[in-house]
Parts: sequence; C-alpha cells; structure tokens
Amino acid sequence: MGDFFWNTAAFIVALGTLVTIHEFGHFWVARRCGVKVQRFSVGFGPSLYTRTAKDGTEYTLAAIPLGGYVKMLDSRLEKVQEQDLHLAFNNQTVWKRIAIVAAGPIANFILAIIAFWLVFMLGTTSVKPMVPDVAANSPLAALSLETPFEVIAIGDSQTPDWQEVNMALAGYIGDDELTLSYIGPASNQVKQVVINLSQWQFDPKKISPIESLGFKPYRPQVHLEVAAITPLSAAEQAGLKVGDQFVAANGETLRDWQQWVDVIRAHPGQQIAIDVLRDDKVLALNITPQIRKDASDNEIGHIGVSPLVDTYPSEYIITTQYGPVDSLVKGVEKTWSLTALTFDTLGKLITGTISINNLSGPVSIAKGAGASASYGLVYFLGFVALISVNLGLINLFPLPVLDGGHLLYYCIELISGKPVPERIQEIGFRIGGAFIVLLMSVALLNDFNLL
Repeated sequence: MGDFFWNTAAFIVALGTLVTIHEFGHFWVARRCGVKVQRFSVGFGPSLYTRTAKDGTEYTLAAIPLGGYVKMLDSRLEKVQEQDLHLAFNNQTVWKRIAIVAAGPIANFILAIIAFWLVFMLGTTSVKPMVPDVAANSPLAALSLETPFEVIAIGDSQTPDWQEVNMALAGYIGDDELTLSYIGPASNQVKQVVINLSQWQFDPKKISPIESLGFKPYRPQVHLEVAAITPLSAAEQAGLKVGDQFVAANGETLRDWQQWVDVIRAHPGQQIAIDVLRDDKVLALNITPQIRKDASDNEIGHIGVSPLVDTYPSEYIITTQYGPVDSLVKGVEKTWSLTALTFDTLGKLITGTISINNLSGPVSIAKGAGASASYGLVYFLGFVALISVNLGLINLFPLPVLDGGHLLYYCIELISGKPVPERIQEIGFRIGGAFIVLLMSVALLNDFNLL
C-alpha cells in the first residue's frame, strides 16, 4: 500500500510538471503573438485559487493536479466583440498559429534539456559495464567471447555504464544485428564483433535487453547474513537479529541468497522452519512471511530483511560530473539521442517491427516515477526528462486532437492558401480521438498484463 501511494505521488508530480510546462509553452508564445489568453490553469476541475491579472487573464490552481490547460480567445467557440477580433487565436496568421501550437512540444524538449543539465551538474555515480560471464544459449554465447570483458560501445553509442548499455540496446530491438565494441581480458585493445539479432525475442516486462542478449553483469556477492531488519516485519516477529546467518529452510540447506528469496516468495502466509547461525550456535526458528502482491497481482511472501552485500571494486565505480557549460552541452546531446531513440521506437511500433506488447501506459509510468524518486533527485530528474521527450514527440504526431494534427492542418493551409474546412477537421478530430483511446486502452491492458 505504501508503494502505491509513493508511486501515485511521484506520478502526479511528474505528470503535473510535464503537462503544465507544455501548456506554459502555448501560453507564453500566445501572449507574445498578440492572442488574448482568458485562463491559464494548473490542474483541472474545481478551482482552489484564482487570481485575475490586470489584462483580464485568470490564473487558476485547480483541484486535480494532473496537468493544466490554456484557454485562448477564439471566435469559433464563443461570440467575440468586434474590437477584440484581432486578439482571437483563429484570426492570427497561420505562422503565428503554428508557433503557438508548436510551443507546447518545444517546451517539453527544453524541460528535458534543463533536467539533464541539472543531472550532469549534480553528478551521477554508476557502474562500469563489466561482464564476467555470458549466459548459455544466448546470442552473445554464440560468439565464444573470452571473459571477463568491458563493454565500450553498442553500435555508435558509447557505453560508460550499464544504463547507457540498456538505452543503446533498446534502439536495436527489431533489428537484424548490432556491433559490440569491447575490451577483452588480455589487452587494452578495443575489439569489435557483430551480434546476430535475428532470433532475439524477449518479454521486456520480465527481462531487460541486457540479460536477454546474454550479458551477465558483475554483481557483488550477496551473503546469507542479515544486514538490516524492517520494524514490525515478519523477520522481527520471528526473533531474527542483525548478523544472523541463514543456514537451512524446511530442512533444506541454503546455497545462496536467491534460493532463500525463492523460498520466502513461495510461502506467503505459511510457516517456514529455519536454522540460523548466531554467535557460532545454530538456532531453530519459525517464520511466517507476510503476504504481498507482485507486478502480476500474484501473492508472494515477504519477511523484511536486507542481506549483507559486498561493495563494488573501486575500479568499477565511475562518477560523472560536469561544469555548467559542459552540462548544458551534454543535456542537449542526451535529449537529442533520446528523441532519436523514441522516434525510432515509435516507427518500429507503427511498422510492426516491435510488438504493441511493448507499449506502456500510466501504471508503468507511475511505477517508474516512484522507483526513480526513491533513488533520489538525480534519478527522478532523469525520469522526468525521459517522459518529457516522449510527451513532446507524441504530441508532434500528425493526429488530430494532438498538436501535430493542428500543425498538419496549418501546413495544408500554407500550401493551399485556405483553411481546412471545419467539417473535415471535425471528422479528423473524431478519428484521432478514437485512435488515442485505442492506444491508451492497449497501454493499460499491457500495464495489467492482459495482452
């Protein structure tokens, strides 16, 4: 339940910020193009606070914090006094209307650049992509590479850490092959191999691109020793203490921490007989895992302990931090690479190269927002930038009801010299609206694993 509220709060903050910035882009450019803005609202629904400026614009804080909207004077929607006709949106030149509509998505790209600028200014700590081993029967295993090795680049994308490896691999989903650049164990010379992706298929909900290709990243050893206990948890109620070492469960000797986790998850609400080593003595205890739900809404056990984990070797840790100017350059580069990746992925969805099962909706976004927020400000800023780029690009799609649909109509008007008939626009809006509802339905079904 706590995760639900945390994810929801992070989702509201992220989505509210993104949509408000988007609408502020429309608002700011409309004002400078001479359009009368009647209302700029942060949020939807009943007004909590309203202030009317000297120019007559209402600034509203509404009760539902999921974005906002801009209401501009428009003679197509209401009766406008003759002396105010020149202030109506629909009476502006086509170039001004294009600027006003395009300002929303542009604001999202600017937000992404600013967010990444802050990320690079604050600095991040990450792990080098070291691969001590590869999975059997995987695309990578077919190359018989000598391990361990360090991943240097995927295609043309440099990969200083595992996050960059994951992002780079995502761009190759649906492709036939990719070029891997790496440094082997015997020398510091960069080598390249081509990985065949023709049989590369995986469920992104269950496994990452990294693991599905056969990479087995270096991970510090996890010991069967208790490092921390959550208050009021099943572990505390069973009498476990920090420093206890798990020896056996239901009479079976435990080999590693993952085996113990599997036992816990498989016994929700069921008593488990365990042996623990404490002060060189083996104690027999009973523990009953609390019941939780996983991402697929299945019941799993949970006892509330954290294991003792070795630290990463110092040579595997990298800290990245730049000055103000370099951070801005990096922010622009990162936003551009994400834009290209998102555009490529959307194209593959349209052509059917990538399954629609990869499409995610608000539930997945909320989980992502909660997870990134729990890791700290830098990770949450990176998540906001990622979603902001996606929001900006999706709004530029030439679908009526989206900004891209309006821009399409205005481009037709530029070429033909006259506006698209309102009847045609109305039909387009209905088709576009139905298509958006269909996409959202698919995304929601994917979120709940119903497809």
